[in-house]
Amino acid sequence: MGEPSYPPGKSCPICGKPTAERFRPFCSGRCKDVDLNRWFKGAYAIPAVEADDPSDAQERDVPHRESD
Repeated sequence: MGEPSYPPGKSCPICGKPTAERFRPFCSGRCKDVDLNRWFKGAYAIPAVEADDPSDAQERDVPHRESD
């Protein structure tokens, strides 16, 4: 599989400088490492709201029968 193609003239997503062919889409190894560190720390995580489990809702709605 080949390298992804990046549009010419794009700037580094970290510092805004012109990109270097060797470090695309970044301008340097430093910016590449900064981006990797952000991934490791979870800075790029997408926030999500946990939905209630439907089976939990059913258990709460059904009254429990007491044994005779």
